[in-house]
Amino acid sequence: MPVSSAAPAHPEVPGPAEPAALPRPRRRGRTAALLIAGAVLGLVAGTCTGYLVQADRRPTKLPPLSQPVVERAKGVAEPLSAAEDRRVRTDGDLRELLLQRPKGARDTVITAGTDGWLDLADYADGYEEPGEMFGDLVSDEFRRAAVTGWRVGTTYNVEIQLAQFRQEQALAAGGHAEGAYYWAEEEPDTRSWPIPGTGDGMAYVHDTPERDAGYLPLYSAEAHAWRGDIAMHIWVYDTKPISKEKIMDLAERQMGRL
Repeated sequence: MPVSSAAPAHPEVPGPAEPAALPRPRRRGRTAALLIAGAVLGLVAGTCTGYLVQADRRPTKLPPLSQPVVERAKGVAEPLSAAEDRRVRTDGDLRELLLQRPKGARDTVITAGTDGWLDLADYADGYEEPGEMFGDLVSDEFRRAAVTGWRVGTTYNVEIQLAQFRQEQALAAGGHAEGAYYWAEEEPDTRSWPIPGTGDGMAYVHDTPERDAGYLPLYSAEAHAWRGDIAMHIWVYDTKPISKEKIMDLAERQMGRL
């Protein structure tokens, strides 16, 4: 038998693995001054960032073409009121959708934004790499952001942000919430719970406080969720441990306004 001169096929050698997609920059610590017994407490903000929802989700299965004939309803359909039409509410003054501060609460020592608004530069500046985040937000079709915050007593601080996106190309609001989940779960000694009625919204309590020499320990909790074109972010800080009930109450009431 003649020996074939054809060279055996070489096995396919796998190429280098593609690097895993990294989340966008971590939210930068925001330093606020809390006066406690004459001492200044450095307030370090929670972490959040966002990345786009993957575009290759499985398409929704179409219903069969054959459908039973449904009789046309009689009468004239009543248009939705402004209170019922979510688009009317979210296209209005975004600041009006923020939770109202409780009675007796005061301004935080350092107030984010101007008159309750965060423009693109201000919002990007809240991250560790603002230049990179600025470009990401432009790609994500950032529209606007509203912010509020308050202080109760000398140590309990709350900050809430609502970021709105145009979403003509991608579901950026969901991506920013998902990025916040990533960084929140990276914190050590963290407990988490789903926020009812939000799909995949999550609340977190960090049981290990930030500790710096000469400063009181700082505990934190946070919540992130999204609905439609709006991503919601809440951070709570105190020198005492923060309960699940506190962060969940804020998250559920804020999402209820969206």
